[in-house]
Order: sequence, then C-alpha cells, then structure tokens
Amino acid sequence: MNLRSNWPRKLGIALFLGCLFSIVPMIAPVDAQESPALRVGVSPVFPPMVFKQGRELVGAEVDLARALSKEIGRPVTFVELPWEDQIEALNAKRIDIIMSSMSVTAARRFVLDFTRPYLVVGQITLVRREDQGRYVLGFPMTPSGTVGVLKATTGEFLVQRDFPRATRKTFTSEASAVQALKKKKIDLFISDSTLIWYLAGTHAADGLAAVPIALSEEALAWGVGKGDEKLLEAANKFIQKASEDGTLNRIFRRWMAVSQ
Repeated sequence: MNLRSNWPRKLGIALFLGCLFSIVPMIAPVDAQESPALRVGVSPVFPPMVFKQGRELVGAEVDLARALSKEIGRPVTFVELPWEDQIEALNAKRIDIIMSSMSVTAARRFVLDFTRPYLVVGQITLVRREDQGRYVLGFPMTPSGTVGVLKATTGEFLVQRDFPRATRKTFTSEASAVQALKKKKIDLFISDSTLIWYLAGTHAADGLAAVPIALSEEALAWGVGKGDEKLLEAANKFIQKASEDGTLNRIFRRWMAVSQ
C-alpha cells in the first residue's frame, strides 16, 4: 500500500471533520435567539395586581406574566414604566405587552389591541371609616370634598365624566393617595375594586374602609401592539386555557382578599 498517496485524502477528511465540529457549538446560540424575551410593561402601583414588596415585583399580573411566558416558550422581562407612558412604550416597540390592570376602553382600542378580558372589576371608593355613613343611601350625584384618583386611569376618566363639578386631585401612586386620605387632604379615593379592597384590608388599622357601591363595570385585559396577531392569539389561548384549568382562579385567590 502506498501510504504517501493516501495522506492527502486522510488530511482532507480530518480537516472536514474539524470544521464540522467547530461549527456545532455555534449553532446552539442561534436556536436560543429564536425565542426572544417577552417584554412586559408594568406600573407597580396597582396592588394586588402589580406592586413592589421591597425591591421585588409581585402581584396577580406578575404571576400571570410568568405563566404566560412559560406557556409560549419565551423568557419574561419586566419593564417598569409610569402608567401614563405604557401605551407610548408599546407603540414604540419598547415593550411587547401591557399587563398592568388595564381596563378596556373605546379610546384605547384605537391605539392598541386588547386580548380577551381576564377579569371584570368596577370603580369603587376608599374613605375614612368615620365617613362611611355618608354613603348608606347610595353614592351622591356630586361627591362632597376632594376626590383622589390615579392619573390617566379609568377612575380619573369616570370622575371627569360623571362628577364634573367635583374637586379632583390626581396622584401617581396609590401610596400617595392613601397618605392624602389619612391626612384629610382628600375625602375619598376612587379606583379599581381590586385595588380599593386591597387597600381597605391593609389599612384597616389606619381607619380606612371601602364603600361597596360599584360606580362602573369594566373588563381588564392585556394590551398588545396593533398588528401583533401572533402574540395576541397566543395570549388569548393562554387566557382561555388558564380560565378552564383553574390557573386564573388560583392566582386571584392568592392575591385578593375579596373574591371577584
């Protein structure tokens, strides 16, 4: 056998195999990048839906976002934003979805697409316990005193529409609204029933209480960018499945003192 004549052939095979094995580790990162992070816009001022415990984001929306990301096979990244900046961030593609206790409204439908609703809530009122008696016969046509609301929320829109003569004060967080109520700088605070019931429970020792009169009925849903049909369909399928298998109820029971 002529060993010298086989040497170029063996060398070619060795080089080919070496190149093949060097390519293999380069393939894996490309596959991993096929599932980009799900960027979830949150405003952590809506307990028990989304808020902070220390530095940690917690709440029903946070649990739902993690469950959604697991279902669709995309790691989750939470992007904290002021509430009034959420829609702008979505349209600028800085986030993929808004999961932050957002009510479905006709005006918002013009600028984003909503998933199917996952919870029905209403606007109710937080007051000082000493003032509860004012609402025994129902909610007045024009509330007396100063009404506190969160900026750019359906609570603010409701007060503007239904109580135009009321004195209104806006806040950027529920904590500042609660402090104003305790210090008698406002006389009532109107917001989502989920938030009001939570605050009534956590601030019962501070003399605050809920007025269980619904001023509206609203559906909560998640907002996605116009034309993002793939994410919209995936989120809707998740909500349907989570509703049927009990995931939604388990998460809501964990965070809500009052059943919805």
